Amino acid sequence: MTSTARPRRQVAEGELAPDFELDSQHGTRVRLSELRGRWVVVYFYPHDDTPGCTAESCSFRDAYEDFTDAGAEVLGVSGDSVASHEQFAAKHRLPFTLLADEGDAVRRAWGVKSTLGILPGRVTFVIAPDGVVRKVFSSQVRTGRHVSEALQAIRGA
Repeated sequence: MTSTARPRRQVAEGELAPDFELDSQHGTRVRLSELRGRWVVVYFYPHDDTPGCTAESCSFRDAYEDFTDAGAEVLGVSGDSVASHEQFAAKHRLPFTLLADEGDAVRRAWGVKSTLGILPGRVTFVIAPDGVVRKVFSSQVRTGRHVSEALQAIRGA
């Protein structure tokens, strides 16, 4: 994993999205900057196969065609391993890329805080084709809103 250094405050709307490179469940390296020129939704979630994370990921799955029709790429990021992501994606038929941020370096670089100091945060970032963050949505419990907020940001642009 490589990541550009950033302060630990959360990345805000209007800022250039910090670049990162992580391994996917497909065994490929994904570099955020290589996706410039299209919309990208990066959603950080706590853990594979937990109730809230499964609901959130399945919501992104169910709306995946809406995202691709809008020209957007969806990336899910957690501290779980590539093998865990492989199993999670297969079990729930997730058509998008999951990235393994083992050690949580990217999570920290983007300033995604833990809830109650123990549960990794759940934050969605919508990045415009120019690489600028256009929307940030954070909610540990309103998992379905991450999808609707992201789609609204892309369609409203």
